[in-house]
Amino acid sequence: MAKAKEPKPVAKTTSVRSGKAASPPPAARLSPEEVYKLIQESAYFKAKARGFEPGHEVQDWIEAEAEVRRRLEGRV
Repeated sequence: MAKAKEPKPVAKTTSVRSGKAASPPPAARLSPEEVYKLIQESAYFKAKARGFEPGHEVQDWIEAEAEVRRRLEGRV
């Protein structure tokens, strides 16, 4: 049986000038269509979690939209 490879350690990037850890590149902005798809997917999983019981579609969407917007605001 082949031996599994161990993951290589990840080196932290440092700024040449300051010697401090370099900040990651700014997050790419999502298009309105991409945000819509994230909300749509989140609402689907909320509906699935409750067994697709009818009558909660709007509430699922509202909760999904708030959740996605909150997550996106947390990104920098």
